[in-house]
Amino acid sequence: MALNDDLARLSKETAPSVLFPKPPLVRFAPEKRICLCGKTLRVQKTRRKKVLTMVGPIIAQETVTECVVCSNIFHSDALLRLVGTRCNVAYDILVFVGQALFIRHRNSKEVRAELIARNVRLSNSEIEYLGRKFITYLALGHRQAKPRIRHAMKLAGGYILHLDAMHEKDAPALMTGIDSLSKIVLANVKLPSEHADYIIPFLRKIQIDYGTPRACVHDMGTGILKAVSDVFPGIRDFICHFHFLRDIGKDYLDPAYKTLRKHLRSHATSTRLHALVRDTRQRLSSQNINCTMLAKAIKDADPTEDTSLPIAVTYFLALWALQGKHSGDGYGFPFDRPLFDFAQRLLDLYRRLPELLGLLLNENEPYENQSIFNLACEISNVAEDLELCGAVDELRWRSNVFDDLRKTMRIVQVDGGNGLNDEGTTEAMSTIRQGVEQFRKELDNDQNLKKDHLSIKMAEQIDKYGDKLFADPIKVDSPKGPITIYPQRTNNILEQFFRGERHAYRRKTGNNTMSRTLQAMLTDTPLVRNLDNPDYMKILLDGKENLEELFSQLDATHFSNADDLNAKADRILPGFRALMKLPSLPDQIVRSLKKPRRMSKSN
Repeated sequence: MALNDDLARLSKETAPSVLFPKPPLVRFAPEKRICLCGKTLRVQKTRRKKVLTMVGPIIAQETVTECVVCSNIFHSDALLRLVGTRCNVAYDILVFVGQALFIRHRNSKEVRAELIARNVRLSNSEIEYLGRKFITYLALGHRQAKPRIRHAMKLAGGYILHLDAMHEKDAPALMTGIDSLSKIVLANVKLPSEHADYIIPFLRKIQIDYGTPRACVHDMGTGILKAVSDVFPGIRDFICHFHFLRDIGKDYLDPAYKTLRKHLRSHATSTRLHALVRDTRQRLSSQNINCTMLAKAIKDADPTEDTSLPIAVTYFLALWALQGKHSGDGYGFPFDRPLFDFAQRLLDLYRRLPELLGLLLNENEPYENQSIFNLACEISNVAEDLELCGAVDELRWRSNVFDDLRKTMRIVQVDGGNGLNDEGTTEAMSTIRQGVEQFRKELDNDQNLKKDHLSIKMAEQIDKYGDKLFADPIKVDSPKGPITIYPQRTNNILEQFFRGERHAYRRKTGNNTMSRTLQAMLTDTPLVRNLDNPDYMKILLDGKENLEELFSQLDATHFSNADDLNAKADRILPGFRALMKLPSLPDQIVRSLKKPRRMSKSN
């Protein structure tokens, strides 16, 4: 304890704000003494500005020199490597803020607190601005590195383009293209929708920058299928197995699942069972029942004469039934079907009710029997709903058919442990193809499935996308010799990235919807994923030591142009935000148009 106190005191005593209560003065001067024309430089002026750095604020005093003959102005290169022109926040803070916001997923308040501990004080709005600036600088660096990225991919035998988009409600879709071989995010774009007319220009730009990919992997969207065939005719085009199974499973199971959901809601089964759990828990607690011993006795089937047994069993059974709503392997619907598992548990309880009631009812303690009667009533309401039971029966056999297809495709397996990160097994593609073909024949041979309209639709989907499902190894000639490329059969490389973005957003805001964030997000934000890739960082830095050095050498003019580009793509034009808030804007426009126009001075 004493050691911790001493360390805390030492930390406070050695903090930058204590060691340097006033920002130190640091002098900067041009490294050149002689102009290019051969004349000696003279001092034009001396100026000061406060610069915020990760070691604390400093006062930078810069001497500016000029040539009396050709009027060239010379600045300190050392200062320009530290901080940009017309800026007082050093590059090391810019990189720190960017990494904190986009890699460590901190919110602006948390970043501000971390900076204050370093004697650097910035407002939340300044930190958010630096975050946008970080993305813009990163996009500029990525743009300059495109020739080197293309060369590296060429040496590897080419690239396989994975395409996917993140969208929510009426927000624009953020589409990203990534090479699954190098794991490098190549390009990003915001689209009003995933229509082919919007995707085609994006793919043409990728083709110009990086060449034609060896193959494409994406979901089953009509727009993206059409765009890929238009821009990359003749290349191998594959459907992500995860997306294929998810879409085909939704079509196959969703009608019965919707019916089940509707009827469970009409009975308010979950709400009533939760209320029963709360009531029985309170009664057990008030009676000082040793629930641990009671639960062990029930688990071990040991005899017990506890008069509270009906209450305890009601508590356990209600919890068990509700636990069905949390079942699954983390794949999401249609791979996980929690409402179906919940309903099956309720129906299992209903079949055992007569036996349970006969064993649990206590004639000497009628008050203790009320809880099990309440549970029996709720379960009976569900079990006597014929439409609900019909939906459960339909889901039972449809789930078996769909799970057979999952097993055949060797991905998102039942009871799998990888959740949404499942990449599928390493089974030979020819074996998987044969399994799917056999499954397809069984759909035709089974007399019941042959007449079922949803099974017919499933068969049509397999026929339609069959050729795009099976990616055999691609043999190519590279500058290093023949190379065999193995395309990934899922789009999880992008799905994982988008899930990470959603998780980070929820962590920072506590909000589950990203529509406003997608509207405000800079288009090239997904490039931050590349910063965890050592090979990409080597290409990006191109011999420079770190991001700070890279950012300091980016042309200020280029940065200005990139900022304007993002402003046009992602922000409302200047002056229009105030107009949007006017409740009577149409009347205002009419009045403006009715005013007589002034003659220009030239007239």
